[in-house]
Amino acid sequence: MALEKYPSVWWFAFGYFAAYVPYSALTKAVSKGLLPGMTEGVSGFELLPPTVLVSFLGMIVFLLATGWWKYATKYEIGGVTVPGPRPLTLASGLCVAVIIATTTLAYTFTGVSIVFMMLLMRGGVLILAPIVDALSKRRVRWFSWVALGLSLSALVVAFAEKGGWGLKTIAVVDISAYLGAYFFRLKIMSGTAKSEKASENIAFFAEEQLVGTPAILAALALGAMFAPGEIGESLNAGFTTFWTEQPVVFQAVLIGLFSQGTGIFGGLILLGPQENAFCVPVNRSSSILAGLFASLALTVWLGEPATSGHQLVGAGLVLVAILFLSIPPMLAKKRAAEAAA
Repeated sequence: MALEKYPSVWWFAFGYFAAYVPYSALTKAVSKGLLPGMTEGVSGFELLPPTVLVSFLGMIVFLLATGWWKYATKYEIGGVTVPGPRPLTLASGLCVAVIIATTTLAYTFTGVSIVFMMLLMRGGVLILAPIVDALSKRRVRWFSWVALGLSLSALVVAFAEKGGWGLKTIAVVDISAYLGAYFFRLKIMSGTAKSEKASENIAFFAEEQLVGTPAILAALALGAMFAPGEIGESLNAGFTTFWTEQPVVFQAVLIGLFSQGTGIFGGLILLGPQENAFCVPVNRSSSILAGLFASLALTVWLGEPATSGHQLVGAGLVLVAILFLSIPPMLAKKRAAEAAA
């Protein structure tokens, strides 16, 4: 039986938050070599293969357990019917592949905190949201504009901190790729999904998932075989010696599982039938708050420096943005219910 009613995005926002806290905290701890038994950190390119492999397996288990793979488009190959993507969900899935890789790498860069990278990457997507809505001719409600402004203010506060502009070239490239992938993903979603009918959104989600982690896993394997220099060596180590020589295999498995969790819940938030200027701030706010909690956990657990005042102010602005996103729709729903009574 097809699902007709799409669940509240706030349930997905909670799941996104709950997965993002351990995902980001563990990624930063492993990359900096902070965990017991580590003598040095694991580079981002070495960490990608094991975590993406686990995410790939997690994706398969999730689609099988929920039965959502059945919503995907069916193709007959050699007399066997298999689920697969349509052209546009294939493109969106490739964007997901880029997002998976760039997100994990973002938390392995030295000299920048989890919260700063989250404010930077999430703020960039917030800028894209109303642009995509305008291009898609989707109405943007007033409280979404207010929340968008508050979220952008959080980004400005983060950059005002001393050293806020001192990003390495590889970090700038990583963020640029992340934002480019999100722009095309949101544009594709706005044109082919974000339906009031849940079954249509789940079909899009399932097809996107069937592409995302397999594509990045294949790209990493090719990189391990053919990429020159340190990057190729690190990718190769991620597929081979990581499993026998690194003391953080279990932690890498957890990172991969929680990464897949963020992909599941984050994607379901974005596929909500509301405009992008509503869904994107909900998605971004959840992850920024998760980053704040992750940073606090690293401070208490491993003695890392506490979150700066600038970043705390940014997180506070995000909290106010959440209020603007949640309270007006709740009041409107209450008034509609009273009018119908």
